[in-house]
Amino acid sequence: MQLSVDKRRWVTLADLLEGQQGVLDCLELPEDLARRLMELGFVPGHVVAAAKSAPGGDPRVFRVDGSEVALRRETARCLRVRLAE
Repeated sequence: MQLSVDKRRWVTLADLLEGQQGVLDCLELPEDLARRLMELGFVPGHVVAAAKSAPGGDPRVFRVDGSEVALRRETARCLRVRLAE
């Protein structure tokens, strides 16, 4: 169980609309996959923006640390971001 008194809004990367961005909070993934994503720029504290998606909506492109990376929806649901108010 996670408790938080932080009043900012938390969502997953999969919830972001095209052009919307947030600050990455945590990666709720197995260590090896989380490490690989961090090597690609998905590091807590970095800004991530949602970009285009494939015609069926999966995978989706995200902009992070000057790069564009495509992630499947299943993976994007495991990355939590904080939206600016």
